[in-house]
Amino acid sequence: MIEGLRGLRHETDVLLRQLDGNLAGLRADRDPTDIVLAERITEVLGNLVTDTIRASAADRAKVRAAVHYFVLRRDGRGDRRVARALAEDVRVVNEILAALGRRDLRIEPVPEPAA
Repeated sequence: MIEGLRGLRHETDVLLRQLDGNLAGLRADRDPTDIVLAERITEVLGNLVTDTIRASAADRAKVRAAVHYFVLRRDGRGDRRVARALAEDVRVVNEILAALGRRDLRIEPVPEPAA
């Protein structure tokens, strides 16, 4: 039992480090208005990671998938840092939040600036 919990904590630590590293990269690559949304996505996913440490394997897999979707940001050829809109990340994360019954963490997109 202790080994299993240790493995879950390790997995949690890895996911949280991935989120932190991704946010640092986004801060360097993105427009400052995108950073607010990226920080919110990172915060929500970080909360999910820690909240589901003792959840079912299926729920942890959903959270892991959301983190990987946000962090990896690959296109079909495997190129990193494809300019996928953060709105797409919000859509995917919100779908996973709904599947987990965590609508309280729903992410609202940052409104577009007036032209």
